[in-house]
Amino acid sequence: MTSAKENPGQTSRWPRPLLRRFEQAVVATILAFSLIAIAVSLITRGAHRGDLIEIDRAEPQNVKFQLDINHATWPEFALLPDVGETLARRIVESRKKDGPFLDHEDLRRVRGIGPKTLDAARPYLMPLPDAETLVGY
Repeated sequence: MTSAKENPGQTSRWPRPLLRRFEQAVVATILAFSLIAIAVSLITRGAHRGDLIEIDRAEPQNVKFQLDINHATWPEFALLPDVGETLARRIVESRKKDGPFLDHEDLRRVRGIGPKTLDAARPYLMPLPDAETLVGY
């Protein structure tokens, strides 16, 4: 079999490499140094001891939120204690049908909200403005 150099019209069986040998060696060296640097970084941060992520030792955090009962949507109401999706939808429907809530006690007009449910939700409810400001709601 003749080579491509001997016969210029014939192409070689092997495609020409994208990088020359020297360039391949440079890329391999850079990759090797990168892997070594990653390994050293992981070891110094405590990966071999399992200390990278301290989820088990993290202290639980409480999120404080307050809800405006005259503007909240049903998914926001559903976040309140003892209020599920059904009751949250009832609150929004009552607000649409009967108008804005003038105070927190007005939530009791919604079927399913009693004194215990209201007391559990009260810390999460924003103070309401005076009734005069809600007239134009």
